[in-house]
Amino acid sequence: MQKHWDVMRSDDAGENWFDIGGNLPTDFGFPIAVHAHEPDTIYVVPITSDHLHYVMDARLRVYRSRTGGNEWEALTAGLPQEHCYLNVLRDAMAVDSLDPCGLYVGTSGGQVYASADSGDSWTAIAANLPPVLSVQVQALP
Repeated sequence: MQKHWDVMRSDDAGENWFDIGGNLPTDFGFPIAVHAHEPDTIYVVPITSDHLHYVMDARLRVYRSRTGGNEWEALTAGLPQEHCYLNVLRDAMAVDSLDPCGLYVGTSGGQVYASADSGDSWTAIAANLPPVLSVQVQALP
């Protein structure tokens, strides 16, 4: 669960929650997604704070944990790393059911980025849109 100032996990269907923010640069943000085939692989996009709604250090980074939130790594290949003052809203990140799992992120700047390799590399697949509020994906047979 990503709830503004916390990234949390429950292992008992929501009865108890514990913090998994660990080595994230901040635990403020909106979206969270779970890999389609690896339940311990999760993704978040931290932003600066509740009053500065843009990504940390003006660099778009999707963070991935392959350990259920114990350790996080920044994924940056193909994402803007300079002068990037945008946000990713709660419903603007999605995963597909392909193998390897695809990941999609829409931004308040009107871009949509896609990763066909579980977040290792990214490509802009849309630009010059209005702010992207929601991203949904469907894999066709």
